[in-house]
Amino acid sequence: MPISSGFNHIGTVTADLDRAVAFYRAVFDAQVTFEMAATADHPRMAVLDLGGGSALNVFESAPEEIVGDRAKQGGRGPIDHYGIAVDTREILDTVRRRLIDAGAHIGDIQQLGDIWSLFFRDPDGMELEVCVPTEVQA
Repeated sequence: MPISSGFNHIGTVTADLDRAVAFYRAVFDAQVTFEMAATADHPRMAVLDLGGGSALNVFESAPEEIVGDRAKQGGRGPIDHYGIAVDTREILDTVRRRLIDAGAHIGDIQQLGDIWSLFFRDPDGMELEVCVPTEVQA
């Protein structure tokens, strides 16, 4: 049995921190728990509480400093994507509607093994996923 208890946070980079924060607030009801202005040795950042003890640390960087192709698997670097957990299929359906309302590019909800999965692209074009176990009922 692992001695860790799961992920604490995932760090990501955006060219527009305000847009990213607004997106995660609108779609996932994420709460900003910490904000930091840019300093000489650290970029502007926000920590978003995604629930369940998980956070998203979003760092702002100039577009020309962000490397890789976020729209292409293998071009995103060594971490391809992350999945955001929700508790019920009903919440997954709600998130899908909110993603549509936010103008996100989304796929269909599909069953992948023992989870219902919805892939989408965030405002920076990064492919992400929202998941709920299939045995959980709405």
